[in-house]
Amino acid sequence: MAALEGIKVLDLTRLLPGPLASMYLADYGADIIKIEDPFLGDYARDLEPKIGGIGSLYQLVNRGKKSMTLNLQTEEGKGIFRQLVAQADVVLEGFRPGVMTRLGFDYDTLSAWNPRIIYCSISGYGQDGPYAKKAGHDLNFIGFTGLLFDLLQGSKGTPLLPPIQTADIGGGTFHAVMGILQALIGREKKGKGEFIDVSMTDGVFPFMLPPFGYHLAAQSNQEQGGFNPITGSLACYFVYQSKDQRWFALGSLEEKFFSRFCEVAGLTHLIENQWALHKQDELKNEIQAFFSSRTEEEISALFSQEDVCLTPVLSIQESMEDPHIKARRVFQRFTENQSLMTVRNPLATQEGDHCNQSLPPAKGQDTENILKDLGIKEEEISKLREMQVI
Repeated sequence: MAALEGIKVLDLTRLLPGPLASMYLADYGADIIKIEDPFLGDYARDLEPKIGGIGSLYQLVNRGKKSMTLNLQTEEGKGIFRQLVAQADVVLEGFRPGVMTRLGFDYDTLSAWNPRIIYCSISGYGQDGPYAKKAGHDLNFIGFTGLLFDLLQGSKGTPLLPPIQTADIGGGTFHAVMGILQALIGREKKGKGEFIDVSMTDGVFPFMLPPFGYHLAAQSNQEQGGFNPITGSLACYFVYQSKDQRWFALGSLEEKFFSRFCEVAGLTHLIENQWALHKQDELKNEIQAFFSSRTEEEISALFSQEDVCLTPVLSIQESMEDPHIKARRVFQRFTENQSLMTVRNPLATQEGDHCNQSLPPAKGQDTENILKDLGIKEEEISKLREMQVI
């Protein structure tokens, strides 16, 4: 039996952070009802690039769910939503603070309808504070945390834009899932639900703990700035290019790893200067010369039996074809449609293969069945459709 079997989640979110969170809950057995506006719905379906006419992002974060359309601006839609809330365990929403209150669906209202409801709000800056109602995207959120600044590279000191959404997924999705799971456990003890305020900006700060440590230590020692060894300053923690223009990641921070790397590479004279900051450019040049004199195949063969934290830098396609990644079944194809790929939930059990889960739902495909489960008759459903409530 899946851990969340019997738990019903009403998911009002769109795009990435919320849908990925509810998909993970579905992986753990929860019944997810994706509630969408009848007109626009989750517009991730229409975002490029597409696979088979559907946005690839939508397909990757919406497996295992049901979808119903419901116009929450109408009184009839509000009434149906109230019925759904009465039967639900969790409401997940990702609107800007104030939107759900204007609709009449704030936590106090919903908890009056269902005291056991767990209400999780994902927003850029949280439900309070000076920036609460500001618009923003992942880049804005990481800009407030020091993460973007800490990625300064190059002579011009231009922040590098990370190609992944740290705030959306790390700050939003994962904290929403953790918050909901702890609230479900807490409900068993307290007998009532709770409100969870997930700020994607707040959620980035735990990723910054090592840099904060260096920064605070520098302040304590009255130094100008904190030295962070993992930003490319050290030769032992850097990337190097081979003779045939392939890249390798060297992560030999520990002395034992760097020493062995240097022994195998014939660079033992570099060992004593591993942490000599004024000699890092010299070390990098010598290590790069070693890599430049050999092909990827030669380097891989030389270090195949060595434990020195040296790995190739793979492309996405190469990663998908890597034997270890394949053995872990990270990428799976749906049994129902082999043309669609899905990415395994890292915490899924071995039995919890996602290839047999239902495909990401078409907009509103389960509307009628969900309404019938509420006791709404066929004639009334037809009338609701005519009124554009569904």
